[in-house]
Amino acid sequence: MEISEVLVRHGLLTTDQRDQVKQQSNGHRFDKAVIEMGLLTEEQTLQAFAEELGMKYVELKDFTIDPELLNLFPTSTIYRHSLLPLRRENGLVEVATSDPFDLEALDELSSLSNLRLEPVLARHADVVQFIKEKLGVGGDTINELVKQKTDDDDDYLAEASRADGELAEMAQQASVIRLVNELLLEALQQQASDVHIEPGERGLRVRYRVDGMLRVQSVPPEINQFYAAIVTRLKIMSRLNIAEKRLPQDGRIELKVAGRDIDVRVSIIPMLHGEGIVLRILDKGRMVFNLSSMGMPDPIYHPFQKLISLPHGIVLVTGPTGSGKSTTLYSGLNEIRNAHTKIITVEDPVEYQLDGISQIQVHSRIGLTFAAGLRSILRHDPDVILIGEIRDYETAEAAIQASLTGHLVFSTLHTNDAASSFTRLVDMGVEPFLVASTVEGVMAQRLVRRLCMHCRESYQPTPDELPKDFPNRDIQELFRPVGCRECGDTGYAGRIGAYELLINDDTIREMCGQRVSSTRIRQYGVEHGMITLRQCGWLHAMNGTTSIEDVLRITKGDIV
Repeated sequence: MEISEVLVRHGLLTTDQRDQVKQQSNGHRFDKAVIEMGLLTEEQTLQAFAEELGMKYVELKDFTIDPELLNLFPTSTIYRHSLLPLRRENGLVEVATSDPFDLEALDELSSLSNLRLEPVLARHADVVQFIKEKLGVGGDTINELVKQKTDDDDDYLAEASRADGELAEMAQQASVIRLVNELLLEALQQQASDVHIEPGERGLRVRYRVDGMLRVQSVPPEINQFYAAIVTRLKIMSRLNIAEKRLPQDGRIELKVAGRDIDVRVSIIPMLHGEGIVLRILDKGRMVFNLSSMGMPDPIYHPFQKLISLPHGIVLVTGPTGSGKSTTLYSGLNEIRNAHTKIITVEDPVEYQLDGISQIQVHSRIGLTFAAGLRSILRHDPDVILIGEIRDYETAEAAIQASLTGHLVFSTLHTNDAASSFTRLVDMGVEPFLVASTVEGVMAQRLVRRLCMHCRESYQPTPDELPKDFPNRDIQELFRPVGCRECGDTGYAGRIGAYELLINDDTIREMCGQRVSSTRIRQYGVEHGMITLRQCGWLHAMNGTTSIEDVLRITKGDIV
């Protein structure tokens, strides 16, 4: 059967398009080339093949797959050929495939299972996703590892009885390396920011943080047997001490995946049932440091632009871990970067490398702390300085001295809102009058999830559905999440910032000098036009960017 003629006959392609694809296919199969060129979707081609061959095209989300049925088939064949047994009917087992022409794979699965199969068509990504959900990420690799085990080496896998040299040797086996790579690749495909590998009393749990929310990732139960080898493999990749199992360790892995530079920060902490691992994934290829595209409302964007263009002073960005503080600061540096401005950063670690900016990596073990680095770089005649984080009095004092000597200093703090930054610095031991005279403005921020534009649903809220502090009680249209294939049925895709900008003035300086509470400073800011995190979230909700529920999840109500 000529694939191109099927697509023309079903009215999906013109003869001119057919000839064009044949010329540009570069040896790829015709239907694959058509999809790559964007002329048709995979769904359109599969539906045409189903009609032509008398097969069924199915949506896998409509199926509840019986685990006992999957147990009748060899998982290695399921993974290798992306074939998913769905259900048994009339003595036949329906098997989902995305390639109706790969008859050898179906014959192999049928002969190995001794069952009669009836192929049905489904999207490749859906088939692969369901296989991972039902059998776990790396299931095929783990099966290989289980086969490599013999009855004699059961004790060999027990961490307590294994020498470090033997453990390192196992961690370097091809199957273990592939298993760790599969866990990382799956995280990248889901666009996860963190991977949590957590040992528990009942076994190993893997979770991915996607758009700020943790998702439990299905893994085969046999993975528990290879947990020690996984930990050791990650230690080897991040150049950590594989013999140290009692103290926390931090490292870094640099990867190149499909031409993209991936930086993975590794944190390992001993816990009750073993060493817990968190991998922070920094996908440099996906990052765009552009202040105008970060979702700041105009009443915040324009004052912040003026703030980062000041000749001296301190500009702080605050918020919890993973709230986008570094992205905001990098975007600010990109905004003011030019050939006439010398910018130096001191970071722990250097997350993203920026052209035209001198970046210093902190090394606390050899004495290169934030404070020590800051004192040294003042001799390099910088105009703008970025300190990764103000953690202690010594760093705060060095930052203030730099701002007093004519430098613009950017840094981050861990506080819940903008006003708390003033009292936080005073709590560190900095004199209130120094805080008042050097801090020019504070930006607090959080990240709310963006509604998926493919499936968000418009609705008219009733007054009872609106929170008490929602600003527009008569609003006619809001949007809520639904869930579709594009967003993984979550209803959300990506995140956008919610911001709160407090700019210092004479009154706040006086209040700070008098050690006034952060509540009163915040109250003054709101009375004089400061947009709070909650209010910024409501603006995003009214624009259809996010949902009311996500604003409520990520921000605290304004009590003034």
